[in-house]
Amino acid sequence: MNPIPHVVGMVHLLPLPGSPGFNGSMDEVIQTAVADASDLAEAGFPALMIENFGDIPFFADGIPAETISAMTVSVTGVSDATGLPFGVNVLRNDALSALGIAAATGAAFIRVNVLTGIMYTDQGPIVGQAAEVLRKRSRLAPGVEIWADVMVKHAAAPTGIDASRAAADTVERGRADAVIVSGSGTGAEPDIREANVVRAAVPAETRVVIGSGANVDNLPKFTGTADSVIVGSSTKVDGDARNRIDPRRASRFIEVARDEGLL
Repeated sequence: MNPIPHVVGMVHLLPLPGSPGFNGSMDEVIQTAVADASDLAEAGFPALMIENFGDIPFFADGIPAETISAMTVSVTGVSDATGLPFGVNVLRNDALSALGIAAATGAAFIRVNVLTGIMYTDQGPIVGQAAEVLRKRSRLAPGVEIWADVMVKHAAAPTGIDASRAAADTVERGRADAVIVSGSGTGAEPDIREANVVRAAVPAETRVVIGSGANVDNLPKFTGTADSVIVGSSTKVDGDARNRIDPRRASRFIEVARDEGLL
């Protein structure tokens, strides 16, 4: 498998069948996803991440069959339209379904919000399933990378757990291929000090990824610590993750990423 590019653009799916916000049209879901993905590709993004962003409120882990089916169809549409390498994130934390979708669609990686340990979220406590995830990957999709969040956004860690210990466990015991550092919520800038702590806690060959809040102004600050960046909100109209891709914002981000040596 070719190395995954260092800049990943987000494709946020509209609400899918079964979720409260679904408007009854899978055609619109697919067309919107393909249009956003195509705008990112045209701007120069070399890789994509596709997630069921519109499915609030999220299940803590296991998602229903209709969501898996709708995501698989949507991911296939994006892949066919762009030909770019891509990852899959099944919110809130269904890594097992993400692996199934990845195996069926040819995804290069998956994002896992909680791979090891426990985090307290608005879905309740979420417990990592590294043992199940790694074993399923070996059966279904051994080439798919696992990108795992450390101290994931929209969550709180148990008392006594810090970023250093969580990062080390995620790699050493959870066997993550990359670790993700985010801010407190969608679009929130990470703390550079926490990013540095995570970088120091994991092996040099482990990729550190900025998972939220990157923009044209703060990207230079993170490139000395992080190897890769996933960007969503700052490529959208008005910088709002709920909006469509703004081609001008997307192109400007790529210009800065290129200047910083990420491309």
